[in-house]
Amino acid sequence: MRRVSDQLSQACAIAEEAGVLMKRLFHERPAGRFELKGEQDYLTEADAQVEELVAARLGRAFPGDSFLGEEGGGSIGQRTWVVDPIDGTANFARGIPHFCVSIALVEGGEIALGAIVQPLTGETYAAERGRGATLNHRAINVSPIADLRQSTIELGWSTRRPLSDYVAMLGRVVATGAGTMRMGSGALGLAYVAAGRTDGYAELHINSWDSLAGILLVREAGGWTNDFLADDGLSEGNPILACTPALQDALQAATRLKF
Repeated sequence: MRRVSDQLSQACAIAEEAGVLMKRLFHERPAGRFELKGEQDYLTEADAQVEELVAARLGRAFPGDSFLGEEGGGSIGQRTWVVDPIDGTANFARGIPHFCVSIALVEGGEIALGAIVQPLTGETYAAERGRGATLNHRAINVSPIADLRQSTIELGWSTRRPLSDYVAMLGRVVATGAGTMRMGSGALGLAYVAAGRTDGYAELHINSWDSLAGILLVREAGGWTNDFLADDGLSEGNPILACTPALQDALQAATRLKF
């Protein structure tokens, strides 16, 4: 068991409290009742409730820090908490048990810590810069896979880039012999790379609240990611590629992501 700082412990506790609320709302939700805020972009009442809880708890624990949430927006400062209350909202809305809450702290232009809670599996992923990554307090590491033909790669999809670009990337990755998947949560996709459950995650564009905690998890678990915060990544999002170090060159060539 790794010792964590007080601020990471508080972030995990807040994420776990949010997870309890999210789990209750998931089981209580009327089947098929949800709203759309954009094409294939789901919004549920639960998003707002969970974000309000997280914002209130963070504001009480870390007064003076900035807050940036997917639903309510916010501001960016020297210390900014970046939150996705429910990553995998479409899964949540349709009754698919693959979603999470993601909390990250950006301090001085670097990801300082991250916490992801997957409430239906009872899993808490946590990482702090320079101190490793854990799953339920046990250290995790990326997989040792070095051959794309033996790998499983998750490819996220976003309407912010042309569908043809995604299909082309999918075709190139499949042509390497890699297995591919898409599960609908970028945060969990990155967490699964950190835990060695998959070997890479790539997306043509992803927002900071979906990815920052997962990016730190991958790095602290011994993996490689691009510099996501470059070129206004915090406010505007960026492409993401995260993988085992041995797959970096081959997967970057296959995805043709440029950083």
